Amino acid sequence: MEDHSHQHDHAYMHAHGIAHSHGHVHENQKAVVNRLARAIGHLEKVKRMVEQGHDCSEVLIQLAAVRSALDNTGKVILKDHMRHCIVDAVAAGDGHSIDDLCEAVDKFMK
Repeated sequence: MEDHSHQHDHAYMHAHGIAHSHGHVHENQKAVVNRLARAIGHLEKVKRMVEQGHDCSEVLIQLAAVRSALDNTGKVILKDHMRHCIVDAVAAGDGHSIDDLCEAVDKFMK
């Protein structure tokens, strides 16, 4: 027989200030990983453009496209976080997670 006495759900952990890592899988994790892989590939292409001496304007346009891809990926992560982690935290009365989210948004939006 397994001992489940040490297993706590996400909301319980938040409510009781128990530190945890967000090891759970988010709804859009695969989409985020795919978006990041595409952005990495695009950034590698931009690096090659610089190495090959492409026009600076062209490089800047491609960098803007990479930045946009990263920003859009961040939006997906943020929405997932609000729909899952923050909903759980609010249900558990955990204001610390909301503070953490606000800090992350401030850093993301700089």
